[in-house]
Amino acid sequence: MTSSRAARRRHLPTSPFKPPSVGPEPETYALDDQVTHEKYGLGRVIGVEEGVAVTIDFGLPILRIVAPYHKLVKL
Repeated sequence: MTSSRAARRRHLPTSPFKPPSVGPEPETYALDDQVTHEKYGLGRVIGVEEGVAVTIDFGLPILRIVAPYHKLVKL
């Protein structure tokens, strides 16, 4: 069983276990937002796929980073 399949299971109200915790909403990015990444440094958002991924220009590499954006911080 994969973790993505387990995440889609619904919580039964009669279950003796706690409902799964819902994590914070992924941060939203807009075109031309400045961001920083732990590995690639300073960059600018050049493409946005709402809730799926962002494309960022870090100078030499242009990368598509998928949600959740763990190492990405909006400046």
